[in-house]
Amino acid sequence: MIEFTLVVDKDAAHAEGIHVHGFQSLELDPLEARRLALLSRTLDPSRSAATILSVGQAVPDFALMDQDRRTVRLSQFAGKIVVISFMYTRCPFPNYCFRLSNNLGRIQSRFPHEMSRNLMLLSITFDPIHDPPEVLAKYATTWHADLKGWRFLTGSAADIQTVAHRFGMDYWPEEGLMIHALHTVIIDQKGKLAANLEGNEFTADQLGDLVQAMLDPQR
Repeated sequence: MIEFTLVVDKDAAHAEGIHVHGFQSLELDPLEARRLALLSRTLDPSRSAATILSVGQAVPDFALMDQDRRTVRLSQFAGKIVVISFMYTRCPFPNYCFRLSNNLGRIQSRFPHEMSRNLMLLSITFDPIHDPPEVLAKYATTWHADLKGWRFLTGSAADIQTVAHRFGMDYWPEEGLMIHALHTVIIDQKGKLAANLEGNEFTADQLGDLVQAMLDPQR
């Protein structure tokens, strides 16, 4: 969010006192996740905010397992734009994991000729106990996913936590479900973090516009 004072005179208008505010989700579940994240980072210094990747930093390679039990490494998509969202298939809220997955579905529909060639989508579950590859494969059919360009990933709890933490993605089990933050990540063709979108207030069209700008920077 950007806050500023709009100054209007007879012939023109301009902005003064510009202040940029980091996005703060007001959704109940992400807000609870934020509180737990602060507590967790206080108790475990290795999970401090300083260890979270910033825009422009190179994203370290990682290896997880896809819906067909194949090992997938981030490095195998070098030279391509990679969009990552975090989800779990049992999420009961339509405006949380379902919305983020729907955003990727809209990206797939918008860029069918770029999928797998210049663009990869990755949906990473943070509930590996309940989301083995077979469950993810079924979940993929919900979105009519082109599995050449859209992979659904799981792995060990430790490996997933390592990947998630790099992007500030926090989650905890509670009463059979998961309290979790909401993050959608875009990695550029050079393997650097281009965007880390927190929350669910952006639209699929806005996400697509970011991808479009990276696919065609001269446009």
